[in-house]
Amino acid sequence: MPISVMPTLNRGGGARHLTAVSAVGLRKSYGGRTVLDGIDLSIPAGSVFALLGPNGAGKTTTVQILSTLLAADGGRAQVAGHDIATSPDGVRAAIGVTGQFAALDDLLTAEENLLLMADLLRLGKREGRARTRELLQRFDIADVAHKRAATFSGGMRRRLDIAMTLVGDPQVIFLDEPTTGLDPRSRRTMWETVRELVAGGTTVFLTTQYLEEADQLADRIAVLDGGRIVAEGTADELKARIPGSHVRLRFTDPGEYERAGTVFPDADRDGDNLALRVAGDGGLDALRALLDRLGTAGIRAADLSVHTPDLDDVFLALTGRDATGTSTAATTHAKETPR
Repeated sequence: MPISVMPTLNRGGGARHLTAVSAVGLRKSYGGRTVLDGIDLSIPAGSVFALLGPNGAGKTTTVQILSTLLAADGGRAQVAGHDIATSPDGVRAAIGVTGQFAALDDLLTAEENLLLMADLLRLGKREGRARTRELLQRFDIADVAHKRAATFSGGMRRRLDIAMTLVGDPQVIFLDEPTTGLDPRSRRTMWETVRELVAGGTTVFLTTQYLEEADQLADRIAVLDGGRIVAEGTADELKARIPGSHVRLRFTDPGEYERAGTVFPDADRDGDNLALRVAGDGGLDALRALLDRLGTAGIRAADLSVHTPDLDDVFLALTGRDATGTSTAATTHAKETPR
């Protein structure tokens, strides 16, 4: 079951904490293996934070520590203003957790699962029923409210699972690989749900192996590898750290190709395809300057495409592995974006 154990108090009243989650020097070892080797976090309220890392990097361990399911060996952390060590009940009252697998009672209907959570949270009967009706509508499962969870598709089970997490109206939600195993349509529906939660002021701490998911949702991204955070920033900031951005110019006239080569003498040349590869940051200013140079020289390219690194390239360059943990040469593979 999701682990919010009490309804959050004063949700619409007093000011919420500007920093929803903070951690300094979190450490955790199992036997002789160090899983977390002193990680620091600072996550603003009302934002989406994505923690990326190969399998076994410590993403789930981080979630378990911050949600008080697991004790850290060292360091300190606060969630929604409550210290995880000295005020675990305060943390639990302010959070919701959705794990990698839907935690539903398959023998109960969707409505009964939600009402059970309301009872566990000690909501009054009237409040619990009202909250259940609201969440059934919000997650578009009201028409199957009286069907058993065992009959639900993967996407419907995930929606119900997150609805149960929200019964207590948490300030912070931990989503540990929430779209694993979902089809693309269900995954995008889940993305919309996350965006709606954040628009309502909820903070979302997301772990995922889907790099597109982090790119789509996260305000900030951290990459965890070898027990340490090896990079943190916005998606664009992380991509900017990886070399490989360039503009590809292709020509149909050999004369135009040769003249362009004199305008861009440092460009990589592809004579077989009459193409030039001009290095740049892929930004609008650089692209505008390139077009101005072509225009001044009176050169017309047959087509132009912008190549920029994506989060896959960032991940490979920083960890030397793909998101599943498979060892991979840390080379950048630029992606083509036609303009």
